Amino acid sequence: MNAAAEFAAPAKLNLMLLVTGRRADGYHLLQTVFRFIDFGDVLRIAVREDGRIVRANEIAGLAAEDDLTVRAARLLQQASGTVLGADIALEKCLPMGGGLGGGSSDAASVLIVLNRLWKLDWPRERLQALASQLGADVPVFVFGESALATGVGEQFTPLKLPPAWYVVLLPPVAVATARIFQDPDLIRNSIPLTIPPFSFAAGRNDLEAVVCRHYPEVAQHLAWLRQFGNARMTGSGACVFAEFGDESAAREVFGRLPQTMRGVVARGLDRHPLQAMGV
Repeated sequence: MNAAAEFAAPAKLNLMLLVTGRRADGYHLLQTVFRFIDFGDVLRIAVREDGRIVRANEIAGLAAEDDLTVRAARLLQQASGTVLGADIALEKCLPMGGGLGGGSSDAASVLIVLNRLWKLDWPRERLQALASQLGADVPVFVFGESALATGVGEQFTPLKLPPAWYVVLLPPVAVATARIFQDPDLIRNSIPLTIPPFSFAAGRNDLEAVVCRHYPEVAQHLAWLRQFGNARMTGSGACVFAEFGDESAAREVFGRLPQTMRGVVARGLDRHPLQAMGV
């Protein structure tokens, strides 16, 4: 077995999220803007010569067989036909059910890293197609840059976004995404935005009202953060955020955070930290 190296799995924010329709197969049509931030999970990955895929550490509440990092490695191994394996250790910083894309980001980073370590040299488009089998948000992490996403979230247009800092709050609840999308009160007919540049600072999330009704903790965190700007929820929640023009403004607000709430200050990224790996 080779020595393990460390790799980033960043969180994403949905700067806006509109539900614009529903397909006959039940999948919802979306329009959303993804941006990565410099807060996330950490992966330590080493190549194995015996072909085994092994999660090298225990994670409370997440069995190895359910871990998207293990599933991603096995999927790439099967699709590529490689005889190599991997040891994967995952340091979880992103909350499960938080809307920050933690599991999806972990899976994408595994695909990106093993594509290089196993010397497969698959192009990004081929990895994205494989990523779609693991979950709706996995492909954007392989895409690797700020993007407008449409369809069911799989069609990407790269975006150039202004520098920004974010206060991200982490309510102590895990949102069940399926429950939110099945709610009869969910808005499903928002008119897509068609004329860039979009006003992301005034963005909205169509899932927010339903989540706040089911999870009062999310509503409480939003109410506190809205004292300082246009706070909104990311993804299907539970995490909420507000955007600031510079680090000092974000940290000034974060310094007022009640002791009963948890959060982070994070910088917006233009590209995925692993994009230098050539995917």
